[in-house]
Amino acid sequence: MRVTLFGGHGKIALLLAPLLVDAGHEVTSVVRNPDHVADVEATGATALVSSVEDADEAGLVAQLTGQDAVVWSAGAGGGDPARTFAVDRDAAIRSMDAAAAAGANRYVMVSFSGSTPDALVPEDNPFRHYQDAKIAADDHLRASGLDWTVLGPGALTLEPSGGTVNPDARFNDGDVTSRALVAEVALAVLADERSYGKTLVFGDGDVAVDAWLDQV
Repeated sequence: MRVTLFGGHGKIALLLAPLLVDAGHEVTSVVRNPDHVADVEATGATALVSSVEDADEAGLVAQLTGQDAVVWSAGAGGGDPARTFAVDRDAAIRSMDAAAAAGANRYVMVSFSGSTPDALVPEDNPFRHYQDAKIAADDHLRASGLDWTVLGPGALTLEPSGGTVNPDARFNDGDVTSRALVAEVALAVLADERSYGKTLVFGDGDVAVDAWLDQV
């Protein structure tokens, strides 16, 4: 597959890109900062310098024309609510609309386990604006007509991956997840139709990914 990876210099993306390349995919990693190009290209991916926050839909369509799949792993990184909505909601939604227009029909969203109205934190919690932004983006993806998968890991760690998941995880309940495992799951689902149209909440666990996908 020809895959565009948004958020290419993020911790998950830098782990995912070499996995995708080793699996035979042709990877374009989108980064905002030109200083990050060397890090991205060391993974075997091709770096594309572009700000997802500033790119309009037409620009994103141009980027995605000829691509087969999109993996969204970009984010504002918390903090300023306005920028969180600009990146985690608005830019993500533009990328989905652009993917549909460009014919890049496979879309994998790296979201999080709390991206659901069932897990809302109080409105005065600083985390709430991120949660609202992710819920809106994920809902738009589900209604997009794309072949989508939403990945819902929980609190992220830098621990090595055990290669197995907890399929019974929920927000703040068994959902602690190594970033390396998120990268492995993203690779596993990319071309696996068992995951299409599914929201997959998980954490580190003891169930093999293939067995999990048989059950979803």
